Amino acid sequence: MVDFTVAICTYNGETRIADVLEKLRECIKYTKIQQQKISWEIIIIDNNSNDNTAKIIKKYQSKWDKNHPIKYYFEPRQGLAFARKCAIKKAQSELIGFLDDDNLPFPNWVTAAYTFGKSHPQVGAYGGQSHGIFEVTPPPNFERVASFFALKKAKEAFCYNEKYPSVYQRVYPVGAGIVIRKQAWLESVLESVTLPQTGEDVEMLSHIRKNGWQIWFVPEMEIEHKIYKYRLEKDYLIKFFQSIGLTRYQTRILNFSQWQKPLVIPFYLINDFKKIIVHLLKYSLVLQTDIIAVCELKFLLASFYSPIYNCWQYLRNFRKNILKLVLSILGNNKIIFAESVRKVHRTEF
Repeated sequence: MVDFTVAICTYNGETRIADVLEKLRECIKYTKIQQQKISWEIIIIDNNSNDNTAKIIKKYQSKWDKNHPIKYYFEPRQGLAFARKCAIKKAQSELIGFLDDDNLPFPNWVTAAYTFGKSHPQVGAYGGQSHGIFEVTPPPNFERVASFFALKKAKEAFCYNEKYPSVYQRVYPVGAGIVIRKQAWLESVLESVTLPQTGEDVEMLSHIRKNGWQIWFVPEMEIEHKIYKYRLEKDYLIKFFQSIGLTRYQTRILNFSQWQKPLVIPFYLINDFKKIIVHLLKYSLVLQTDIIAVCELKFLLASFYSPIYNCWQYLRNFRKNILKLVLSILGNNKIIFAESVRKVHRTEF
């Protein structure tokens, strides 16, 4: 039996995967020093890489601790959702801790993650603290948007519940370093995701909690998350916050029933409009110099437009499907007509 699985999802991670594995080597040393009898494995999901990721992993496999084996799997379908599904399928344990190839776990991360999951069987998913390691100095006031970059800090453990005892607890644990109970995933998570990667974690956790499982924050679980230079450049930031804002409507309605969804749209539109006005009144004089204020405004504007954008996307996809259906019918009729003509020509009178 395997007690815990560390699943690393990577794409073209030849320059990053070694750092993660070295940190996991420290986790192995920590469990031995603490005399923790935990049987755990490492599985690496190569999400269609075209660099030397596989070669680097093979080198580590040949020199790795046999009691905590590294297993390699190739997932040709591009996307984090496919990589995670592959990990769920291949993992031999009930508890699966997910790391990206830019996540560096603290030495006690595996121990803390396993201990909490074992003692809280009602918890379907739980995450911990994520500290940023920045390739370049982040812009001023970056802490206002840190949660969008999978960074989160808190000193006390808590459960995310329906009443939301504090504003801070409204935001689910970040996907970096999150642990998923396999049973909760298999019972709750849909076969296909409907949101892009920026909203994928929210969708996954919403389905798990809706199915009766608890979601927790565990501060003893700590990782470092690398934030590379390109992610702090102006063009990237603006596109990033716009894309998140455009999925806002979909993430908001996840917990509403079908009949409630149309009714909440006006309330969100009014609320977002108020936030835009307040933001402009507060930061209008610094929008030329404060990139974080600009990103927040882009996010609010995209959130306001989100219901309209999603409606337009739905209609466009509906039109495409109708067109495909019509062309398919016409195509079949052409085939039938052509076959009839052939039969006429072949008929002997």
